[in-house]
Amino acid sequence: MAKRERRKKLIKTIPHKGLQERLLAWIDPDIAIVPVLRLGGVISASASPLRDGLNLAGIAGDLEAAFTQPGAKAVALVINSPGGSPVQSSLIFKRIRALANEHELPVYAFVEDAAASGGYMIACAADEIYADEHSVIGSIGVVSSGFGFTGLIEKLGVERRVHTSGESKSMLDPFKPENPADVERLKALQAEVHKGFKDLVKASRGSRLKEETPGLFSGEFWVATQALPFGLIDGIGDIRGVLREKFGEKTKLRLVGGPRPWWRRRASIASEMSGLQGMSSPFGRDFAGDLLASLETRSFWSRFGL
Repeated sequence: MAKRERRKKLIKTIPHKGLQERLLAWIDPDIAIVPVLRLGGVISASASPLRDGLNLAGIAGDLEAAFTQPGAKAVALVINSPGGSPVQSSLIFKRIRALANEHELPVYAFVEDAAASGGYMIACAADEIYADEHSVIGSIGVVSSGFGFTGLIEKLGVERRVHTSGESKSMLDPFKPENPADVERLKALQAEVHKGFKDLVKASRGSRLKEETPGLFSGEFWVATQALPFGLIDGIGDIRGVLREKFGEKTKLRLVGGPRPWWRRRASIASEMSGLQGMSSPFGRDFAGDLLASLETRSFWSRFGL
């Protein structure tokens, strides 16, 4: 015992914290290392300094790093997302499950403000889901939104000219009156995506899910204390408390990835600003589009009162 304590003191003099924790875990079986990965923001295929999109390309490296941490006992996901792209949500879900199976590590998800829609889909990749009492959970549905500008262009005296090869190529054109047949087509696509979402939730949650709950798959959402008896989550708790209860008081949480350094963020924003002169050019960054996207991001959160 005295020899082990001497080794611990020596290891604690190592300046590299990660190496220090791994060595401590090696000599002390009561120490459990749990890599922590934060998954936050609107789920989107693209991202920029004005649009913090969550997508597979952006987190693939961090996911790999989390699941390959030496001595890891589990992987923890901190989720804070109102949803977004169903494709990116599905890709992230599949990658997490693939890595969990490959490395035989349990996965625990911890919800902050929200795990809604695609955010909840990602949470379902975990073996267990925990949340704060006031976290927003659910919104298992599919939504498509946009604008119609037919009245505006008429007032401005603008003539819309669109030439296509294929009768459905200009489906749901915002500058044309809405076509009922196009809307039906869109709803059929949504129904298929919704079915896949429901099947994923049922398979992930298994017998814990109370499928008879009214409105469970209607797109409705709840605070965590309401979602718990429906089987959408496994408990109320925070990451530190839950993981220490599971792995002991000596559990070490290791954050993987994280925000970019301030100098990289400033450089990216400067690059975006310089792209203003190319707003109308296919080679310039779409700064105006990013501004609109930032408003769209705000609208995603506002749907849940956040």
